[in-house]
Amino acid sequence: MSHLNGTNEPLAASTEPGQSDLTAPTALPSQDLLRGQKTVIIEHNGTVYRLQSTRAGKLILTK
Repeated sequence: MSHLNGTNEPLAASTEPGQSDLTAPTALPSQDLLRGQKTVIIEHNGTVYRLQSTRAGKLILTK
């Protein structure tokens, strides 16, 4: 699977494993996050968020 940036070009790989590349964020397909579900719960820094896919194919992130 190829990860793409906003211009549909492949993202550059980091030069060292485990090192984040601040100029090219990792792109994850929404299907990888949702795993066939309409809603997933994401915990970030002690706060719970809800990521929801709509019938129109949009994503909603709520606190």
